[in-house]
Amino acid sequence: MNVFAVLAAFVVCWLTLAWLLRRGGRLPMDHPNARSLHATPTPRVGGLGIMAGVGVASLLGSDGTLLPIGLGAFALAAVSLLDDLRGLSVRVRFLMHFLAATGCLLALGLTGWALLAGTLATVWMTNLYNFMDGSDGLAGGMAAIGFGALALAAWMGDAHGLAVFCAAIAAAALAFLRFNFPPARVFMGDAGSIPLGFMAATFGILGAQQNVWPWLFPLLVFSPFIVDASVTLAWRGLRGEKIWQAHRSHYYQRVVLLGASHRQLALAAYALMLAVAALAFVLLILPLSTVWVLILSATTYLLILRAIDWRWHRSRNEL
Repeated sequence: MNVFAVLAAFVVCWLTLAWLLRRGGRLPMDHPNARSLHATPTPRVGGLGIMAGVGVASLLGSDGTLLPIGLGAFALAAVSLLDDLRGLSVRVRFLMHFLAATGCLLALGLTGWALLAGTLATVWMTNLYNFMDGSDGLAGGMAAIGFGALALAAWMGDAHGLAVFCAAIAAAALAFLRFNFPPARVFMGDAGSIPLGFMAATFGILGAQQNVWPWLFPLLVFSPFIVDASVTLAWRGLRGEKIWQAHRSHYYQRVVLLGASHRQLALAAYALMLAVAALAFVLLILPLSTVWVLILSATTYLLILRAIDWRWHRSRNEL
């Protein structure tokens, strides 16, 4: 693995964010509102540092097979930065997400039903990562642990270019966490969360396509975000709510609203992320254990979600 490229991602992200934060009030700010969990205006430029680090690393250690993913991610980062600065309509954002996903997967060789399913999955992952970026340290931790797991699996599967790119993303996310771990000095913003979700999906598809891992592996690695966002949005849709509007009904948001600190939530989430990543490697190393791994992970999520639901409804009834 090109260690220099990975270290460069870490250093460039760190230095970029340190420089940006010295600009003070001239940065785009995330102001608190009824749907947010933070109490003070906070710069939302963390994604610029992450993508700067990943960009430098891709120049130093990537190979041509990953070019479609890199181009799609940086195109979405540019569009999302414009959204952070000026604001774009939901239709424009979704159009760009679909175009990036379709173009990338076509370049990777997907066609027909595989292309359709892959595009829908990529667009969903792109947006759910953004939905889950709402608490200090949460999205950065998922990036560090999730892409770190992909990097290790790719290295074990002799996919060295893929391993370097994923490790660089994880390294940049670790540098971002220096500024985002509670109490956060900077937020990721759409320019970080959107391309990270896009890369989580497309790297997962590419690794499965190249037989680096089974398709369940990346789903399990990123399942802490996938489960929370999917279950929450499904319930909102069943209640007739507008699922694209900002809200505070994700399970991780409820944990904070029930009294947990951002730090406590982040540490608990990291423990869950590491646990399901370990289960994903059991799945990778012992394919015959697939059924038991899925039963254990599903049971774990069911117990966690039910516990939060019970505490939430009990707290509402006590008001």
